Amino acid sequence: MAVELKVPPLGESITEAVVGKWNKKKGDTVSADEPVVMLETDKVTIDVPAPAAGALAQISFKEGDKVRVGEVLGLIDAAGATAAASAPQAAPPPPKAAEPAPAREKPITPTAQNIATANNVDVSQLQGAGHRITKDDVLGQLSKGPQAPAPSAPAVPAGPRPNAAREERVRMTPLRKRVAERLIQAQSTAAILTTFNEVDMGDVMALRKKYNDKFQAKHGVKLGFMSFFVRASIEALKAFPQINAEIEGDDVVFKHYYDIGVAVSGSRGLVVPVVRDADKLSLAELEKQIGELGVRARNDKLTMADLQGGTFTISNGGIFGSMLSTPILNPPQTGILGMHNIVERAVVKDGQIVIRPIMYVALSYDHRLVDGREAVQFLVRVKECIEDPERLLLEV
Repeated sequence: MAVELKVPPLGESITEAVVGKWNKKKGDTVSADEPVVMLETDKVTIDVPAPAAGALAQISFKEGDKVRVGEVLGLIDAAGATAAASAPQAAPPPPKAAEPAPAREKPITPTAQNIATANNVDVSQLQGAGHRITKDDVLGQLSKGPQAPAPSAPAVPAGPRPNAAREERVRMTPLRKRVAERLIQAQSTAAILTTFNEVDMGDVMALRKKYNDKFQAKHGVKLGFMSFFVRASIEALKAFPQINAEIEGDDVVFKHYYDIGVAVSGSRGLVVPVVRDADKLSLAELEKQIGELGVRARNDKLTMADLQGGTFTISNGGIFGSMLSTPILNPPQTGILGMHNIVERAVVKDGQIVIRPIMYVALSYDHRLVDGREAVQFLVRVKECIEDPERLLLEV
């Protein structure tokens, strides 16, 4: 009896994924609930488990293929586990189904691929008139059917690339494509400005040095910088609520809760998991949640629920050595705080030139909703909280 291995629901508003990796080959035995194939979406990776034990009798999509929710990825012969393990070639033939299309001999230009994808054109069936499949080839195929021509895109020169032998072409991952789309969306739909300030990190560093051992002994987690900045940002958001709001049509939606996104580097790129109701968490609870989300991001274990929502974002480029940057908004949010590296600098304090550990901070904001005055005052409030950290309560 053949059991279908289907694409599971992928989360809110996500209807398709890319086959990332098959963990089993055709004919291999699988156990019930064993991960058989990994799917990649624009936000997370998903392991699809076997619905039953048996032998993998059919693989319907190869790695790199796009699949939609509900499509059959393959078939599991629930009665052939033993036979498949000893002699997979002798497994009963699978029910007739569409096999993956053979690899195309001719390359396709990026513009042609975009048009084909947008209009569900099977490019493997196109011959093309030249050395590669071009936009005109795809549009010619579309003219034979009921589909309307796709929006025009910048022309890409046809013909071989002069340095093709020294180049490597890798398909963009769904996550990277989604990041690109979001960045363009942010820049084209919001009036983004950035304001800067500097923060003396001396007192926070001294406090961490003094209490870190006790903090770790009591809470089981190290005391980092991020929890201080989350708490400081929440204090500033309460003072300037428009930075915790969003524009929806002709309305401004003020959010009286604080779900803080923390940008972390995952195995496939930058992701922004969200700490829910961060204002209700202690520094220890913040450190634990941020640490757990970071580990899950690096191990591709984040879920859609971890990434959805968020009212404000914090990004720490300082861990990579960044001195200064202008972070881009995470739509539909109105503000994002950028942290940077800590450098000893000569500053004037109480009329004296002294060496202090200084961090530059940046706030990018949507000028449609936030004026420069509020943005500057927001950063001043963050600065005051960090430079007087005892007010944020260590709870040790």
